[in-house]
Amino acid sequence: EGNEPGDSAKITYSELLHKVCQFANVLRSQGVKKGDRVSIYLPMILELVVAMLACARIGALHSIVFAGFSADSLCERILDCGCSLLIT
Repeated sequence: EGNEPGDSAKITYSELLHKVCQFANVLRSQGVKKGDRVSIYLPMILELVVAMLACARIGALHSIVFAGFSADSLCERILDCGCSLLIT
């Protein structure tokens, strides 16, 4: 379920696994490897879950910053965790 009332989607475990594996390959192609830190700056959408699980799948640490935060707050969190990639 998303942020808005009535905003929902259904996905099977198989579809989710396929999307997670695809995105994990994208992260690997960007040079993300086990132990790297990744920040995720997205609203409550399916892609947030996919990005989080893809990071976990390759062993990258993820820090989720919800889209309601300001640019300054996002900057502070990126610098604090020393992330190598920002997913928006």
